[in-house]
Amino acid sequence: MSHGPHLVSDVMTHTVVAVGRGASFKEIVELMQQWKISALPVLEGEGRVVGVVSEADLLPKEEFRDSDPDRFTQLRRLPDLAKAGALTAGELMSTPAVTVHADATLAEAARVMAQRHVKRLPVTTVDGLLEGVVSRADLLKVFLRSDEELAAEIRQEIVSPLFAASGQPVQVRVSGGRVTLSGRLRDTSLVPVAARLVRAVEGVVGVEFDPSNGDVVRQAD
Repeated sequence: MSHGPHLVSDVMTHTVVAVGRGASFKEIVELMQQWKISALPVLEGEGRVVGVVSEADLLPKEEFRDSDPDRFTQLRRLPDLAKAGALTAGELMSTPAVTVHADATLAEAARVMAQRHVKRLPVTTVDGLLEGVVSRADLLKVFLRSDEELAAEIRQEIVSPLFAASGQPVQVRVSGGRVTLSGRLRDTSLVPVAARLVRAVEGVVGVEFDPSNGDVVRQAD
């Protein structure tokens, strides 16, 4: 049975703290402190996500508290200066919200976070309704998979199909997420293929080949 890639729905948090457009600056800060989070979805109607308020949206109020920026700074930091004077979530939020769907893979969610420089993503339905939230820490949960679970998946999904036809026995060892494949490999063209497939297994942190019976097999990473 194929494991397939983990999805956002596998790791996301379903209980989400959110605010409406009218939430005050102080209320937002208090909620972030209380729940130890760095951003809050802003909702309207039946729970449609219209924006996100993050710590970065709140900081300009403190940054410009006692400053009198020159004309150049005013022009260059106009959005931040507007947020420095904002009082509600509707005025503070970044919009449109950067979101992800529950059926996205963890790799897709990670790319969105990296490209948009965000730490958390609201998870929404196709209609934009809030379903949950996924954080950087959630995406790293795959690295908590046990060595035994990783070894079993690699044997079943990669080693057996790839090497069975050639009759080349390959052993799998996993320690701390690092995978070692060993055995006599006559067909070394399979080495980079196996390395690529093993590295794609969620939870694997590295892979190498160990020629246990004297054959020289190049290292994969």
